[in-house]
Amino acid sequence: MPKRIFSGIQPSGVLHLGNYLGAIKSWVALQEKPARNASHSDAGGYDPIFCVVDLHAITVHQKPDELRQKTLEVAKTYLAAGIDPEKSLIFVQSHVPEHAELAWILNTITKIPELERMIQFKDKSSKNRQNINAGLFSYPVLMAADILLYDTNLVPVGEDQLQHVEMARTLARRFNSLFRETFVVPEPFIVKEGMRIMGLDDPKKKMSKSALSEYNYISLTDTPEKIREKIKKSVTDSGKEIKYSADKPAIKNLINIYALLDNAKPKEIVESYQGKGYAEFKKDLAEVVVGFLEPFQEKYNNIEDREVLRILEEGREKAKKMAEEKMEKIREKIGLL
Repeated sequence: MPKRIFSGIQPSGVLHLGNYLGAIKSWVALQEKPARNASHSDAGGYDPIFCVVDLHAITVHQKPDELRQKTLEVAKTYLAAGIDPEKSLIFVQSHVPEHAELAWILNTITKIPELERMIQFKDKSSKNRQNINAGLFSYPVLMAADILLYDTNLVPVGEDQLQHVEMARTLARRFNSLFRETFVVPEPFIVKEGMRIMGLDDPKKKMSKSALSEYNYISLTDTPEKIREKIKKSVTDSGKEIKYSADKPAIKNLINIYALLDNAKPKEIVESYQGKGYAEFKKDLAEVVVGFLEPFQEKYNNIEDREVLRILEEGREKAKKMAEEKMEKIREKIGLL
């Protein structure tokens, strides 16, 4: 049978090149395997579910109108980037209330120290603990519910999310032990390439949609002029040699972007720029990015909101049916009347 995949992106901040290279690009590749409509006789490959995880987004205050608009924009980005609703299930997390119901049930078997050990929570709470809400604290439990609700086999994640997938695995095993076999224990699916595209202004930190400066990221909807400006101003290392090594993190990051968008190997990029400097490399990289994003932006701008809403409603109906069937079994297992 096809292996079920679940992943999602929060509708908060600006979707950028790091989101595409670190997640959406691999999603598109995965969906091209034999998919959800394959018969058992020819089944194989992957059965993808890609969600807009808006309940995760509200662990940080969001303006209601902006949240609604960003939710549409994330779904539209999925479609423009190549996620095909005929091959992948696309829906909005809050449209299926079973996510929140299962999260509450899983909260009752989650231990406080397990959540306190979560690296992302420790990082955020160390900066301003008084403003950390309970939703952010239990974020990994909601993520576990997202995954377990659909009997997910594989979860595409970056290395910074591995701990959260391990939490889902722990809760699946614990629930199965307490209430008999119920959940599939998921595995992380790590795509090595592209998972850690770093900021243009700080190659030691991931490119981030919540970055304070717009010069940290390249938005998927940036104009050609803005893209050229951002890459021109991007941080570089000392010296001028185009070199792919750990001691040159800034140029290494730019080479990674170039290689991933041009379907080349970093070594090939380096060889083609022997004897050339950063200025020429950056100029060429900017044109690669502009050329890559041009067809995406054309598709994005031609997708009407009503079409996105139609696809999300179809996705909601399918996801809701799956979630209801699973929750019925879970409620029976734990003794809810």
